[in-house]
Amino acid sequence: MTSPSAPYDLLYSETEEELRSAVRSLLADRCDAASVLARAESGRPYDPAVWQTLAAGIGAAGLLVPEKLGGQGAGHREAAVVLEELGRAVAPVPYLTSGVLATEILLGCEPSSPELTGLLREVASGRQVCIPALPLTLAPGAPLPAGVRDTGAGTLTGSVSSVADAVAADVLLVLADTGLYAVPAAEAVLTEPVSLDLTRPVATVTLDRASGTRLADPGVARAAVAGALLAGAGLLASEQLGLAEWCLAETVAHVRTRHQFNRPVGSFQALKHRLARLWLDVASARAAARAAADALATGAPDAPLTIAVAQAYCSGVAVRAAEECVQLHGGIGMTWEHPAHLYLKRAKADSLALGTAGHHRGLVADFAELPAP
Repeated sequence: MTSPSAPYDLLYSETEEELRSAVRSLLADRCDAASVLARAESGRPYDPAVWQTLAAGIGAAGLLVPEKLGGQGAGHREAAVVLEELGRAVAPVPYLTSGVLATEILLGCEPSSPELTGLLREVASGRQVCIPALPLTLAPGAPLPAGVRDTGAGTLTGSVSSVADAVAADVLLVLADTGLYAVPAAEAVLTEPVSLDLTRPVATVTLDRASGTRLADPGVARAAVAGALLAGAGLLASEQLGLAEWCLAETVAHVRTRHQFNRPVGSFQALKHRLARLWLDVASARAAARAAADALATGAPDAPLTIAVAQAYCSGVAVRAAEECVQLHGGIGMTWEHPAHLYLKRAKADSLALGTAGHHRGLVADFAELPAP
């Protein structure tokens, strides 16, 4: 196992804090809990105006893209800050899928052709939403799906299930047997089951001789997808961190003001112990998520191990924080009107996304060369 060349920087820079402030201000103004719930109930959770402001106005869509290719030339640490804030607001925007996964796939194909560089510029500017036609549950190190085949002349046939944010896509990135293709979303048929997470719905994407533009050969495409899954898993930990932080803060605020027996319920020792334990869990999750983001940003040699540790830990912390939020809010926490259920569903869905905690614990064991039981 290779050691990192330098300690991870877990602190936030001034630039990162300024980015956080801009994203948080946008979400507080236009993506509050009531509006998120209302849009989720309508079956159309995405607000294109919010996405345009985030992607183009703030420039979040191009954070991972070099300036020469139309992006901001930032990196994974900045993208992690954006995801923290999106997790804190359970914001229904396709940032993880388009701004991270699709962007990482396109960059992994080493953009050189006009088609590839042109699409990357469109994604970085926020003018197009590009979604990988891959199951959100696909984990780093897992076999890649082979459900789509080239039927000749660049036409594709097959289906992929559990594709997150497909309903928001302008372009789909499709991994076929002959390489990676960009397929207009209008060429696909979407079947939308009832999703657990209403703020990030999934769909089955079906292609029937759909026309696509070939972007990379099979070897390059599969390597690019594998790299994107690793980066996505590392940055997903930051979304889980933001979610857990919101749940902790809201729960503490509630138990301070909710009274029983003429005392704040937060003064009861049993609740103090539960919240103290949760605070420690969230603090540890912050360290793990920041280490994963910094490992990606610096290209640390042990980044896969750091990412596996972050996912194995942050996934469970987010679920526990959301569960505690629901339980310690009492009756109001069980109602549809309170946003706690949105956080619990996002936390549960995130615990399956890009590999379960069990999958990542297995990777940790492999990377650490632990003997098989």
